[in-house]
Amino acid sequence: MEPSSDPLGATSSGPHRFTLPPSYDCIGLVDSFDELLETPFSGDVNALCWPRELPGDFHEIVRMLDTGTGINSISDATLNALPLSAAGRVARVIIAADRQRLRQHHLEPTLDCINGYNHSDEGVIIPTHVQSWHVDSATDEADTWLCTYSGAPSEGLQNFDAMRRVDDPATRAQLLQMYGGHDDDGFLDFLNEHFFDLHYQPLPGARPWSFGVGHLWKIACLYDGSPVPPCVHRAPPTIPGQPPRLLLIS
Repeated sequence: MEPSSDPLGATSSGPHRFTLPPSYDCIGLVDSFDELLETPFSGDVNALCWPRELPGDFHEIVRMLDTGTGINSISDATLNALPLSAAGRVARVIIAADRQRLRQHHLEPTLDCINGYNHSDEGVIIPTHVQSWHVDSATDEADTWLCTYSGAPSEGLQNFDAMRRVDDPATRAQLLQMYGGHDDDGFLDFLNEHFFDLHYQPLPGARPWSFGVGHLWKIACLYDGSPVPPCVHRAPPTIPGQPPRLLLIS
């Protein structure tokens, strides 16, 4: 079942403003990059946001990149070579500063210009692409960092509004048939190897929240010893005619 439309978090004042959705205890707000870096996840909070209203013309960067369909990773050299207006240059400086902040803390941020996704869900028991509700996983302690500078932002779900797709009896029966064995440790390994156990479906009445545009987020991953549940999220659905996204992610 799809959740209700119009994700919470983007206010009527515009996409660059962020208002904490009421009763969404999974989200915490901070006032600076240092606070975002140093604040641990605890209690119900598995998503931390540094709300920002960014100056500059990020849309111009997307237009000047003029990328093809799919996910296009943008190097520092490509970004720096763009002939931009004054407003575009302001946006470029902000992106470079965000990249540098993350690199200084041993992260590996990627700037992607995303013009649709090349996948099909036809005949698939559980889709495992980024537009499916999912959690990120790691072998050691890790977080996911992301910021949408332009275009449709990512969406999140509270954990009690979602269930793992592999826990749906009908879906699990299909996967067992695909596996060709019993529901045992081998089957659990099979689910893990194919990333099926990382994907979720919204429960009836679930309301997603929007990551908004310009805000820098740190969200919890799934790993042994994590103090909180991982953050359930997805890339936004593709809408024909919608401009590409400009996304920083690490």
